[in-house]
Amino acid sequence: MKLIFRIAIVLHFISVPLIAQKLSRTEKKIIASVENNNDEAISFLEKVVNINSGTLNIDGVQKVGKEFGNAFDAIGFDTNWIAMPAAVNRAGHLFAETNGNKGKKLLLIGHLDTVFEEDSPFQDFTKINDSTAHAPGGNDMKGGNVIVLYALKALHENGLLKNSQIIVAFTGDEESTGKPLDISRKDLIEAAKRSDIALGFETSTGFNYATVARRGSSGWKVNVTGKRAHSSGVFNEQVGAGAIFEISRILHRFYTDVKGEDLLTFNPGTLLGGTFVEFDDKTSKGNVFGKSNVVAQSAEVRGGLRFISEEQKERAREKMRKIVADNLPQTTATITFEDSYPAMEPTEGNKKLLAELNRVSLDLGQGEVLAYDPGKRGAADTSFVAGYVDCLDGLGTMGTGAHTPEETVNLNTIEALTKRTALLIYRLINRQE
Repeated sequence: MKLIFRIAIVLHFISVPLIAQKLSRTEKKIIASVENNNDEAISFLEKVVNINSGTLNIDGVQKVGKEFGNAFDAIGFDTNWIAMPAAVNRAGHLFAETNGNKGKKLLLIGHLDTVFEEDSPFQDFTKINDSTAHAPGGNDMKGGNVIVLYALKALHENGLLKNSQIIVAFTGDEESTGKPLDISRKDLIEAAKRSDIALGFETSTGFNYATVARRGSSGWKVNVTGKRAHSSGVFNEQVGAGAIFEISRILHRFYTDVKGEDLLTFNPGTLLGGTFVEFDDKTSKGNVFGKSNVVAQSAEVRGGLRFISEEQKERAREKMRKIVADNLPQTTATITFEDSYPAMEPTEGNKKLLAELNRVSLDLGQGEVLAYDPGKRGAADTSFVAGYVDCLDGLGTMGTGAHTPEETVNLNTIEALTKRTALLIYRLINRQE
């Protein structure tokens, strides 16, 4: 399988000389700039990967933001670090912008933070060979940020950014979004309202795929109360079923009665039950006290819900509410929901963007680009702006093992993906309709 993949990548590069007649003279110059800057791009990626920027490492996220900020300053962008209030407990966001009225107004989205905090043993960029490097956050998603930077650098070097509005938004808390969302995502949403199109540079799911839809993400919590009593009385009229039987009923009914819709999933992540339960939201750890001869009086389960539309989310929530309300004897239960990421629905505008990317890819001799299955992707910042602009995501680097100590980034694909991005941006900022 690895051999087939490598052959495919080689064929992409072999095909490049065959595309000369499909690109304009200006586009050929853009391609040449990307090629000339590729070694520098990989060196820059190594530099920013070696700065730890776990979401909760506020200083580290700011340092990575400064490196990118300086690089955007150097190609004529106005940069701004947007700090978050102390209560949000997140570093903030880097925004870089050019102003103008030519063509489509673009919002390019990335994130500076990674899942690897300061105490992670996985910290350094290490080349395995000429094509692959172990890199914490190199694939998810500092590599995508580098593609944005060096695509724009190629356009800048050829004087092609003049009179165009491009906003680059690199958030500092995508891996663990700051709360409340109306503060942590306010600036991103405001930028979308000033734009026509958003392009997201999260990890690519394959050289010939892009993302036109992402499922939304929501949290849910069920709290159950039973009647504390000696276990010899369980099931009688006075004692009833107890909290653990009730929460078991609820979860079983979720599985049998809510499961089944296409692209709808829900997962209980933690479960506590006993006489007393305690759960720490910050650490996601809990404690339980109980005995086998005592009917449990408390139980709690927390989980996540994934959905492809707001309508699907609300249907699922309503089913869950009805199940929770149908209590076993001498028990009560409540369910609460917490919104996180909205859904990015597969709109016609998103599909048209995919068609434009596909045209660019074919003109470059890189092959057809298809829509990736949204059921196989997680939520991302693009979802927050999908209600305001047409969106396309999954335009970042390729690699394996994201979010694990085995994360890799494929260095051989960065140049080709940067070319694709640079030409897509060039065509969009020159599109008048």
